[in-house]
Amino acid sequence: MVNRVRIKDHWAEQRIFTLRSIVAGVLVVALLLTVAGRLFYLQVLRYDYYAELSQGNRVRTEPVPPSRGLILDRHGVVLAENRPAFQLELVREQVGDMQAVDAALGELVAIGLLRREEVAGIRRTVQLHKVYESVPIKLQLDDDEMALFAVHRWKFTGVDIHARLARYYPLREIAVHAIGYVSAINDEDLKNIDSTEYAGTSLIGKVGVEGAYEAQLHGKPGFREILVNAAGRPVDKQGNYAPQLSSRAPVAGTDLVLGLDIRVQKIAEEALAGKRGAVVAMDPRSGDVIAMASTPAFDPNDFVRGLSVEHYNALQNDIDKPLLNRALRGAYPPGSTVKPLYALGAQVYGVMTPEQTEFCPGFFQLRGSSNKYRDDKHHGTLNMRQAIAESCDVYFYKVAEKMGISRMDEFMKAFGYGSLTGIDIPGEKAGLYASPEWKKRNFKHAADQVWFPGETISMGIGQGPITVTPLQQVHFAAEIAERGRTVAIPRLVTATRAAGSDVVTPREATFLPPVNLGTPAQWSVIYDGMIGATTMPGATAYQAMHGAKYAVAGKTGTAQVFTIKQTENTRAKITDERRRDHAWFIAYAPAEDPKIAVAVLVENGGFGGATAAPIARKVLDAYLLPEDTP
Repeated sequence: MVNRVRIKDHWAEQRIFTLRSIVAGVLVVALLLTVAGRLFYLQVLRYDYYAELSQGNRVRTEPVPPSRGLILDRHGVVLAENRPAFQLELVREQVGDMQAVDAALGELVAIGLLRREEVAGIRRTVQLHKVYESVPIKLQLDDDEMALFAVHRWKFTGVDIHARLARYYPLREIAVHAIGYVSAINDEDLKNIDSTEYAGTSLIGKVGVEGAYEAQLHGKPGFREILVNAAGRPVDKQGNYAPQLSSRAPVAGTDLVLGLDIRVQKIAEEALAGKRGAVVAMDPRSGDVIAMASTPAFDPNDFVRGLSVEHYNALQNDIDKPLLNRALRGAYPPGSTVKPLYALGAQVYGVMTPEQTEFCPGFFQLRGSSNKYRDDKHHGTLNMRQAIAESCDVYFYKVAEKMGISRMDEFMKAFGYGSLTGIDIPGEKAGLYASPEWKKRNFKHAADQVWFPGETISMGIGQGPITVTPLQQVHFAAEIAERGRTVAIPRLVTATRAAGSDVVTPREATFLPPVNLGTPAQWSVIYDGMIGATTMPGATAYQAMHGAKYAVAGKTGTAQVFTIKQTENTRAKITDERRRDHAWFIAYAPAEDPKIAVAVLVENGGFGGATAAPIARKVLDAYLLPEDTP
């Protein structure tokens, strides 16, 4: 009989399985009880705490924009400063996608805080910023606008009012073309700047000193961490939760000190009131710009607040061009202001001597031509000094004929005609001093490339293909004042000052190589002629400068706007104001020790001695005489 052997113990296996199941069940129940207990603790016992904490569930890093550097005049008068202002800002990641942004902007239009025509530009700006950046969408809110938003605030997530520093120009339009202005950062600006350096900043320098010295004025942004709730609004703490938040203070921009004397600047602008024109005054020894006026002007604070399309178009299309900086960009024929340098050139090239006389019958004719180049006066017989003082056209027609265009071109360009002065703000025009070579470069047809003798003659009195800016004119006056030995590059910014410091650091003046043309004796002839223009009875600037308490060397100029017929010998009867001649006056004083050079242009002002020279007299008096001088 064979015994059967049991290989598998089913009862033992069943007992093991049962035991394991019991252990596993106990563990599962224990874990479930633990989870349930924790849930009970969090959702019941700690409900109030975590309900509050859920509203403040993250820390956000917020940029702290720097304070923009101040701009001061030479005496410390503030020309551009910063004032607290409130602005409406939008954070895209809190608002949602662009569809939500469009809805928010549309709602702001609906409640009257934005203009519909602004929305497209704001939308582009929002898209160009990072999603977490706070983007200004409405600058310098007034009390009514803030109250309006407060009433509708519940409608907006990710849109809120923030306190910022805004640029302010306390003197409004005074010196605006020199100082420039700031306005909202636009698409083009964002392409050229590091957006992280402008985080939290809504404004950037556009023109003038504000634009040219943007890097120095702007400063460095800081940051601070803030606790925000689910709606993205800052909170101090949530319940007992108050995390340690870090921050870094911003670095304020550098203050700039200009060479402008604001008292002189105001007098220049007051003298130009109601006229289209420019005044530039400069220290011939250093190039420091004492005054730079261009009229009409505009209030730069409007650009800080943001212009409507209608307002900007009105400025842009104004027939009097208030946005044009005539001092830098207005190019006009110089008229008779060129005559002193031509007289020097005639001596240098030996074509005429100071004592050589010429007869002026009131007109000049080229050999073999019946065309009469007229003068407004029959001057009779004059030498070089008298010709400068009386501004005789016929005399300088003859100078030009004898010098010839090649020597005229060489000589005048040595003094900077047709070149930029190099002033430290952008936008300057170079003017024009034409020559036969210039014609060949700029005209395609052979007939247009011909240089005519009449063009040389016209350029001899500052007419024809020759233009200058008021800035160039004061530069030439300064060169004459220094007799070519010192050629200072004009500059507006003369010193800097670290924010919060009283230490002013001067900037070194810069110079071009001296113009080594003319002997002291030859320069003295120019000096005598320009002194004669202001002191000799009947001379062109005698009336305006009579009684001055200092010696003035000056030269008037009358630049034609259009050509009159040969049969006419006067321009005084022109009734269309915009067809009248432009009036010029350049000068330096005191003549024996020049401290200031000045150039005045009055568009369509007529004769320089009658219109421009009296303005220059006011500027010279303001700078050279004590303030209480009668």
